[in-house]
Amino acid sequence: MGESSVRAVGWARCIPLSSGAKAARDWTLEHLQTLGWTEDAPDTVDSVLLAVSELVTNAHLHAHSAAQLMLTWDNQCLHIAVHDGSTDLPTPKPPSTERLGGRGMFLVDALADGWEAQRCTHGKTVLACFRPPTADGGGGCCAALDGSRTPDARGEA
Repeated sequence: MGESSVRAVGWARCIPLSSGAKAARDWTLEHLQTLGWTEDAPDTVDSVLLAVSELVTNAHLHAHSAAQLMLTWDNQCLHIAVHDGSTDLPTPKPPSTERLGGRGMFLVDALADGWEAQRCTHGKTVLACFRPPTADGGGGCCAALDGSRTPDARGEA
């Protein structure tokens, strides 16, 4: 492999509506254990599991579809992608005492090193990036997801 090649490991799983966010968290935790994160980066593990829970819940609740959950580790960043059947893009909403829900993307925005949402032919994919504290913080990994989302990703014109 050349210098510009990226070595990565990844996993994918469909989380049907009949399953819940717990199934997604348990599955994700198994893979984070294989990476050694549960011992080396427990706070990051907690953040990843909460974000996975929120993204899968959004797919089930708002898109009324199964969630296609994908994890990719490239030795710098854990990329989480959740695909669902709705083309409606999520938008973070600030916490409110007036409503019970609506905080999922606000939490993902606070927890992840970066995130974005992209429409595709059969729905959308929400991507979030997490660096463990031991990873090199120098650019690259989450540069495209550093909080500077495209206007379309926030649902704005």
